[in-house]
Amino acid sequence: MMNRVLLAGLAAATLWGAPAALAQSQPVRGKQAGDLLLGFGLIGVLPEKGGRVDAIGGKPEASDTVTPQLDLTYFVTPRLSLNLIAATSRHDVKVGGSALGEVDLGRVWALPPTLTVQFHPLPQSRVSPYVGAGVNYTVFYGEGGGRTPPVSKVDVENSWGWALNAGIDYEVAPNWLINVDAKKLFLRPDVSVNGGAIGARAELDPWIIGAAIRYRF
Repeated sequence: MMNRVLLAGLAAATLWGAPAALAQSQPVRGKQAGDLLLGFGLIGVLPEKGGRVDAIGGKPEASDTVTPQLDLTYFVTPRLSLNLIAATSRHDVKVGGSALGEVDLGRVWALPPTLTVQFHPLPQSRVSPYVGAGVNYTVFYGEGGGRTPPVSKVDVENSWGWALNAGIDYEVAPNWLINVDAKKLFLRPDVSVNGGAIGARAELDPWIIGAAIRYRF
């Protein structure tokens, strides 16, 4: 657990650090209808360990990772916004505790665009928290890498999921903000091994935690 906390903290700590004095010297513009924010940052993608594996038993597991992320936020009203994230991450996957012991399934890339509707209760504050909920569609690709015999092929199916979201914007200057954000995805793709000889469902349900610098257009 400590390693996972440190991994998530890396993404948040790397970009958080603008001097408070700079922010306090600037007027607060706040959130306004029509604002468009473009963000760039780092995220930690932290999947859970769970699910089922037919025939051999055990539980699917995917590794944690850190990766860059772009996000776009559009304010419909000062308190209501739409947020879309774009990132791709690589994970090592395996089955633990199976009848064959630990089975290496190689690696997979995930592309998880997520759209959330966010509510901002303090749109005119320099420190502006928000909560949100939305939908996710994850595309899995690039399955490959070293695998434990007799595993020769792994296919992780694309999957829909729900998302919960919370975060904070900190206005450094009228057009610049620092953002810390956390999302919980409810994501449970089906997995096929050796052309369907073994089926599985991975209960990934990852946390996505990170920090970004945002520019307001």
